Amino acid sequence: MSGNIIEHRWSPYTDNGGTAVGIAGKDVSVLIADTRLSKGYSIHSRKSSKMTQLTSKCVIGSCGMKADAITLHRVLKARITMFKHEHKKEPSITSIAQMLSTILYYKRFFPYYTFNILAGVDETGKGACYHYDAIGSFERVDYTTSGSGSALAHPVVDAMIQQENIDPSKRRTGDMQLKEILDLCRDTMTSTGERDIYTGDSCDIWIIDSNGCRKEVFQLKKD
Repeated sequence: MSGNIIEHRWSPYTDNGGTAVGIAGKDVSVLIADTRLSKGYSIHSRKSSKMTQLTSKCVIGSCGMKADAITLHRVLKARITMFKHEHKKEPSITSIAQMLSTILYYKRFFPYYTFNILAGVDETGKGACYHYDAIGSFERVDYTTSGSGSALAHPVVDAMIQQENIDPSKRRTGDMQLKEILDLCRDTMTSTGERDIYTGDSCDIWIIDSNGCRKEVFQLKKD
């Protein structure tokens, strides 16, 4: 019998991969995320959405652990329903942003293993995008990325919006038209899917403006 000590470990967390990109325009926000659900070299589902519509003008996308994302979205929707009953109206994206931060921070000692992007339009009709870490720290940003392909996607969005590698005076933040934002999102997810095995199959694209939310589907590679 060997004298070596064998240590057994178990983790309550897993990372199911995937990538999300959020961009806020002048009067619109776009949130895109792929639909692949995987672990290691196994693809469990090709049609697993990472996003949930919370209100008529707000959508959340969560990368990380799928089980925690489902639970978080369910809790957040329940809190929003309670808000509607109490105040007789939908919460604004500003209120939801703070609400999500509070929910995540409450679980900080055993956090939801999710990395979230909140996208929508605010009370003035301006596009809004919020980026979160796992325990609720957040900030409003012009654009952000999350998930396993974030390190690949973010430099692409940086280069196309900031333009600092070309001419800082051409910075596009805040004045991009919807078609430009959609083209950038599609190109970013396509290039990320070519280099990240956890990103692929198809993308859900949510477009949020003052008229509400609408969804499109964009196909990626299947391998």
